[in-house]
Amino acid sequence: MSRKIALITGASNGIGFEIAKLFAKNDYDVIAIARDEQKLNAACDELRKSGGNVYPLSADLSEYNEIQQIKKTVDAAGYDIDALIINAGQGLGGPFIDGTALDKELQLIRLNVESYVHISKIFLPDMIKRGGGHVLMTSSVSGTAPIPFEAVYGASKAFVNSFFWAIRNELKGSNLNMTLLMPGATETNFFKNAGQSDTRVGASQPTKPEEVAERAWYALMSGHEYVYGDEATEYEGDVLNRIQSESQKAQRHRILSEPGSASKK
Repeated sequence: MSRKIALITGASNGIGFEIAKLFAKNDYDVIAIARDEQKLNAACDELRKSGGNVYPLSADLSEYNEIQQIKKTVDAAGYDIDALIINAGQGLGGPFIDGTALDKELQLIRLNVESYVHISKIFLPDMIKRGGGHVLMTSSVSGTAPIPFEAVYGASKAFVNSFFWAIRNELKGSNLNMTLLMPGATETNFFKNAGQSDTRVGASQPTKPEEVAERAWYALMSGHEYVYGDEATEYEGDVLNRIQSESQKAQRHRILSEPGSASKK
């Protein structure tokens, strides 16, 4: 019997790489997608040690045509996707006015928002026709609160949360097992790439990506609707962010995400 196939975006590092490793260890072949071809190939070499076939596809998911090309490549190769992991995303820190650049914000929206819609639109119908499968969308606990100095990033994750719950409801009975992953601060290059190394949240990343991946794998395979990256983040998302007002949440997060806050007492 042929092995199942998982298509995973953002698979070259961080949480996406660790999730890809778990799929490879659990008898899946992996289609690994990331933008940086060199890093992707190195990651795929490592993933192959976990067993099975690994197929690298380099693509910039903020570009419409490159997502379309992924679908064409997958279809032409005859790959049937059994697990779809929409994980790729990026952050951007700094003041919205006189801080962050508009072109960077719009590119973030294309990656964090548009690619989730686009990939879901073109891959989910085939999965449903074949009888279902597993779908994991990586969002963030930031999607449950306003995030000053990460205004566009937080809003993009709020979109993912709403989008996930809406289409999950629409697709009841389709045999798609859908799980939402909402990590908190995780030990990856995320905050460095977002220009937030000097913030409290960027300087404190207590959770390992492999720990987040383990929780995601367990939740997805056991049919959980959503999962946080660790227990502290679960408390933040399911307790604090449910009982506080939007204004209170914004002020609480400002303390963590304001530039230079890492050095403040």
